[in-house]
Amino acid sequence: MDAEEIIARDNQYYLHVYARYPVVLSHGEGPYVYDVAGKKYLDFLAGIAVNVIGHAHPGLVAAIAGQAGRLIHCSNLFYTAEQSKLAERLAKLSGLDRVFIANSGAEANEGAIKLARKYAKTLGRDRVQIISAEQSFHGRTLATVTATAQPKYQHGYEPLPQGFSYVPYNDLAALRQAVGDRTCAIMLEPIQGEGGIVIPDDGYLRGVREICDSSGALLILDEIQSGIGRSGKMFACQHNGVKPDIMTVAKGLAGGVPIGAFMATDKVAAAFQPGDHGSTFGGNPLACAAANAVLDIIAAEGLEANACRIGEYMLQKLAELKTKYPTLISEVRGRGLMLGLKLTRPGKDIVSSVMEHGALINCTAGDVLRFVPPLVINSRHVDELMAILDEVLAAIRV
Repeated sequence: MDAEEIIARDNQYYLHVYARYPVVLSHGEGPYVYDVAGKKYLDFLAGIAVNVIGHAHPGLVAAIAGQAGRLIHCSNLFYTAEQSKLAERLAKLSGLDRVFIANSGAEANEGAIKLARKYAKTLGRDRVQIISAEQSFHGRTLATVTATAQPKYQHGYEPLPQGFSYVPYNDLAALRQAVGDRTCAIMLEPIQGEGGIVIPDDGYLRGVREICDSSGALLILDEIQSGIGRSGKMFACQHNGVKPDIMTVAKGLAGGVPIGAFMATDKVAAAFQPGDHGSTFGGNPLACAAANAVLDIIAAEGLEANACRIGEYMLQKLAELKTKYPTLISEVRGRGLMLGLKLTRPGKDIVSSVMEHGALINCTAGDVLRFVPPLVINSRHVDELMAILDEVLAAIRV
């Protein structure tokens, strides 16, 4: 089928919840993807921070194929080597003790919310309040969309679950004022992704940790977009020297195979007993084998260090664009390979024009061009994107 036929079929049968671009992707290799007509695109979106080792990495392909030939799925009533190995690795990488593996970031955050409330109940405390930050994004389930402090995602789903409240990001004074006797957890992203690539101020996350310690509230850090090496460290909170009570991950963990997980300290995790939480597909051998392969590849290829090095190079190049187009670009921000270019105008049409020129990016928060490429990119790929951005912005300026 050609692109028009595929798009027509999708429009007829698929639920209309995505504002898709009129492009049908077919395959990829490294940091490039191709559509069904053979057009090549430099992929600086990576499935929205998912394809951390690029497309069709032979190590990941071999791991998935090999596991598929042995065991794709079994019930969590039984043990598997792949799941136990991944649990051990996530615990050691995060510095936490216990791991639950789910299917998505929203499920991971849902589990973290449940665990935080259950923990408070085991202490005999009537604590149910979850405080999150304005412009956050934590998922699409009813609880996680409520934790997501953006009304545009919540509209039409009222009544929303009770017990959630919001404060501005990077505002410790507002957070101190919001925390009370009923606060069971503070839930934050170490770098806000959907909110526009917002980096925490120096001392902010440490200050949040201190507020949690003094109030008895748990600290939940949502590393779903910022984790798995994207910031230049395995988890973005490690830049700040902050250890949470609960951490959530997903997106890049299995390189494109659906997965999510949350980790917790022994003390907090003990609130869950058999039957308190579960998942049919969560932690299945195929997804766990893929995640183990991704973690192997990140370590073997030094991709955390590469994200730091190429991220710094790209920040410099973006800053040069800001100098060249001061009326179009107001700010450059980011860490590692999680970068944003804040515009002085909406960015949707710029994304479309960049795509026409052969590169994939997206726009978040309305006016922030977001760059979350595979961690395998090099300076040549950055230069290729900068040339495209330069051409697109020059046309707008004229």
